[in-house]
Formats: sequence, structure tokens, C-alpha cells
Amino acid sequence: MKIFILPAILLSVPTAALAQAPDDAPGDSSQIIVTGAGLDLPPGTPAYGSVVIDRQRLLDSASGRIESVLGDVAGFQQFRRSDSRSSNPSNQGATLRALGGNASSRTLMLLDGVPIADPFFGYIPFSALAPERLSVVRVTRGGGIGAFGAGAVAGTIELASATRAQLPDFSASAFYGSRDSTEVSAGLTQDLGGGYVSLSGRWDRGDGFQTTPGDQRVAATVPAAYDGWSTNLRAVAPIAATSELQFRATLFEDNRTLRFAGADSMSQGQDASIRYINRGAWQVDALAYIQARNFSNIVISSSTFRKSLDQRNTPSTGIGGKIEIRPPVGPDHVLRLGVDTRFATGDMYEDAYNANIATNPRTFLRHAGGDQWTSGIFAEDDWTIGKLILTGGVRGDRWSIRNGFYKEVNATTSAVSKDFGYADRSAWEMSGRVGALYHASDAIALRAAAYSGFRLPTLNELYRPFVVFPVTTRANEALKPEKLKGAEAGIDLTPAKGVIVSATAFYNRLDDAIANVTISADGNTRQRQNVNRVVAKGIELTASAHVDDFSVSASYAYSHSIVHAPGALFDGLSPAQTPRHAASGTIAWAPAHGPSLSTTLRYTSKQYEDDLHKDVLPDAITFDAIARLPIGHGVSLVARGENLFDERVVTRQVTTNGIPSTDLGTPRTLWIGVSFGG
Repeated sequence: MKIFILPAILLSVPTAALAQAPDDAPGDSSQIIVTGAGLDLPPGTPAYGSVVIDRQRLLDSASGRIESVLGDVAGFQQFRRSDSRSSNPSNQGATLRALGGNASSRTLMLLDGVPIADPFFGYIPFSALAPERLSVVRVTRGGGIGAFGAGAVAGTIELASATRAQLPDFSASAFYGSRDSTEVSAGLTQDLGGGYVSLSGRWDRGDGFQTTPGDQRVAATVPAAYDGWSTNLRAVAPIAATSELQFRATLFEDNRTLRFAGADSMSQGQDASIRYINRGAWQVDALAYIQARNFSNIVISSSTFRKSLDQRNTPSTGIGGKIEIRPPVGPDHVLRLGVDTRFATGDMYEDAYNANIATNPRTFLRHAGGDQWTSGIFAEDDWTIGKLILTGGVRGDRWSIRNGFYKEVNATTSAVSKDFGYADRSAWEMSGRVGALYHASDAIALRAAAYSGFRLPTLNELYRPFVVFPVTTRANEALKPEKLKGAEAGIDLTPAKGVIVSATAFYNRLDDAIANVTISADGNTRQRQNVNRVVAKGIELTASAHVDDFSVSASYAYSHSIVHAPGALFDGLSPAQTPRHAASGTIAWAPAHGPSLSTTLRYTSKQYEDDLHKDVLPDAITFDAIARLPIGHGVSLVARGENLFDERVVTRQVTTNGIPSTDLGTPRTLWIGVSFGG
């Protein structure tokens, strides 16, 4: 059914939207301004201490990938240190503030107001988020869920599509890199019917690097090859002088091979959304979306190098929407009232194989899945009182987890060996946030905030076990929602024009935190469990300066994160996959006309692979650079370099009986290419 519904939406919505010509709208059509953006941010937004990444920085990534740019915000991390070329897609959850290693996102990530995490797994499809399609990224560490909906326990990352003013009529780029890598992208944007239509595509492929250290390689070891593409259609059409309709559709597929020949993974998606924006006296932001996703993964035995598990099909669907209204309540208030809803359903089909027999027979067929539904209502107000802005909001969410099951059938006899149906669950969650922003002077702003939020366990955490040699992690259908309470205070300084310095101290407590808990003596069996709580406290520093053609930005995060689990061996330890220190710095030289250069240095301190701190991932420093040389007529030569010092970045380390199993991150990677119109 998904195959037919989504193309119908793709074909019908842009046509209907763009058929509305300016002359058909009431009022003076000459006053119609189509922006393609959402509503203005409320004045109290800075009270929650966000970091903004502008379009130029998005375009100046040495890797050309959005997850690398997000690393500019110290404290941002995925479950693994790998990027989307050499990591299993299901590892790509986004988290902030060291709240614990988890492959599902604890940070709510939005594109034009639409949640983009996978409905089944909760990971972010980073390879489908081409930086050249974006206008700006706003990262809020903490801040509660507010009007965003459930899931924002560690913060919110808001991505906005590029506006018409930022999109040339035609743009293209082509790069060739180390290990026979290629990256090709193009975009076409045309004005149409008072609005515009933008179509873009991107293709990335490469033979990949060896993620396995030399002394651990065997005949079956192969580089981490990747091959992925995405295409994006966006249409914006005016409805009246103050309102517009925005449509977006994205198709993507990503194929990767990790560590052993045949250990292939695939993720794909078909997403569509439609959004109505009204900037009149009664402001409205209404959107609806659908996501059709799939994932497959083959696990290869590390001893016989035969197939041991084929997670052959994981289809999932996400459907949701939101309506936010801002009624006219006077110049000193911005009142936001709204409702939102999200539905996710998914199935897992996997086949187990006996890798110890040469014929490699199939042994068991497994099928698991379930549904989730979250619906909320919210109210939030920003009140400006001279130099003081007060902001506060409350929301209530009704959630349910339903139709959960797990079934296992013998592949030879068809006998049912396991058949579990899990009880439906539902409850209400109340959350809220308050903040204050005081402009002591033109150069000093003080802010403070307190907030709460929650995150449901994903269908993946509830029902799907997984294997990353030599560790097996079991699912847990009884997982409870994670609940966050937090507070922070900060100061923003503007000592001179173009110079901004910010500091934030925070305290976050995540109750019933979901963690991969070791349950076997040899450390090779884990299960997803709720632990009592994770407490993270620390300091975040950011600074930026723009002087003539030079710009400097820096970010540092100190996060002291501790697991509280009385009676457990990991009580009092830091959560797995959480560095205590993280820093990033970028220096750029970009004259209005002529060559440009941007360099970025990043540091991540050591972190632990597991909850018991048996294996350590050493600290790492990487250095990236990108240089552009305009040669005329909109054409530029571009050189990019990733990890130029060739730092050894350990992304996974598991030791069993004294024998290590290690994965490495991106080594030195060089690119040369040409761009036009970007």
C-alpha cells in the first residue's frame, strides 16, 4: 500500500499548490512575499541557549556531510564516532549532553518542523540530509520538549530548508576522493506561479577504507564500501498576501558493507510533507507528513565468515501532523497554542542461519513488530517586559504502545518455537518548561531555564535484538519511557560588533534511562534495560567572531555524567559512549570575491565502549580543511581534506578473552572537485 500512496502524494500536491496563481488570491498580489520558511522564532527562544550554524558553514564541510558539521556543537554525538559512510545506519542516533550511549536518538531532529528519525529504529538518516539543501541549523542542548513534541530529552536540532534567495537557478558539484570515492550533486530551482520549485539530487559512493586494524584482518575482511543517493523536491506557493503552502518530498537509499564480505546493510526512505504557514494577525503553522522506511542488514560470523543472520526486511511507516496557532494577544506577548500527533508502526523480518556448517542452512524465521501513538496538546507564552523576557509552557501527551509481538518458527519443520504477544500499554505524560532572558545591556544578556520531557522506547528497543560481534544485545518489551528534568543558567556577551561569547551551566537528570546493560559473565550478552537514572551536569562554552574577511568559532563542553543504579556493577560509572570533554574550533577566511579557506580542529576525550568500563576508546584529535578558488562564471575549484593528520580514531573496541575486536574511523581522506552556482 505504501508503494502506491506516496507517489500519488508526490504527483498531486505540488501541482495543486502551484496552480494557485497570485491573481487568484485576495488582496494586492504585488505584496505577496514567498519565503519558504516557518514562522518567526518567539522572542524567548534564546532563554534556552541555542547554537546556530549558518548556510556558509554548512557548505564548508570537508566531508560534505551534515553529521560532521553538527560536530561543531561540542557535546553532539552519535552512538559511534563513525560518520554515515562507515557506520551501520541503525547506530546513527543523535544525542547531546552525554546522557548515555544509545543508538536511538535522544535528541529530537526536525526538518522544516517534521521529525526525521526512523519510525522503527529512531536513528537519523544523515546520508539523506545534504547540507546544500539547508538554510540554517539551530541546536538547542536541553530546553525540554515545549511545542516540539515527545523525544527531545537531550535537546532539539532544527534544520530549515534553503530559501529561494539562497538557491541559485542551477547549481552542481562533482568531487573525486581517496579510495576511488565520488560525490556528485545538482540542483535546479525555478520560479513558478508566484512561488518556486526546487529539485535536487545527490549520489555518493566509495570503495571505502579498512575499518579493521591491520593485525586483525583476515581473508574475509573488506573495506567499508558505501553507495547512496537521495533526491529532494520542494515546492512553495503563495495562497494570499500573508500565507503560503510548502511541500517537500525526499527519496533516498543507502548501501554499506562493514568489516566482512557480505556484511551488507541497506536503508531507504520515501518521505513527504505539506505545510501551511500564515503570517497574518492569527499566525498558523500546520503540517502533515508521511514516512515509508525500510532497513536490512546481514551479520557475518567472525569465525567461519558465513552468514549467521539476515535481517532481510524492516518496513516501517510514520504518519503525523501538527497545528500551531498564535492568536493576536498584544505586542508584549507571543502565545502559542497547538496539538500534534505521531503514529509509528513497523515489522522486523529476519532469518537465522547456522554459520558453523558449510551448507550454511537457514534455522529460524523471526517476525516481530508493534505500533506506537503519541498525541499532545500544548500552550506556551513569551512575555516581553522591557529588558526582561519570560517564557513558559505546558503540554500533555497521551501515548500508547500496542500490538507488540515476537514469533519464531523453525525453518525446517515450520514448528513455532516462540510466540509472544505483549500487553498494550498507555498513559499520560505532563511536561513543561520555563525560562527567562534579561538584557542587562547591549553587551550582556543573562538567561535561565528549567524544563522536563520524555521519550518513548522505540520499536527497535522493544522488539529487535541485534548482534555486533562478539556482543549480542537483547530487546526488552517491558521498557518504560525515559523522563528528563533539567535546569540551566547562562550568559551571552557581545563585547564588540561581530563578537559573541556564551557560557552555560546545566544539570540534567534522565530517569528510567534506557541502556545496554551487560548481563553475562563474559560481557558478550547485553539487554536493553531501564536504569534508575543518569545525571549529567557540566559547562558549555561557545564563542564566535567576524572581523572583515575572517571568522572564528569555537565550542567546548565539559559533561560529568554518572549512572545511578543501586546494586548494579555499573552504579557510579559514566554511561557507555560518553566523553567527558569535547571541543571544536573553526577558522575561516572568505573574501567577498576570491579564494577562501576554512579549517576545523575537533577533540573528543576518551570514552568507554561498555557500561562496565572494560574497554576504552582513546581520545582523538582531527583536523579538516576546505579551500575554494573561483575561476570565473560561477565556477570554483574546491579541495577538501578530512583528518589531515591521519589520527587513529577508534570507534568500537570489544575485548574477549584477551582478543580485541576493533573498528576505526575515517583516516586521511582527500578530495578535489569543481562546483558551480553554489
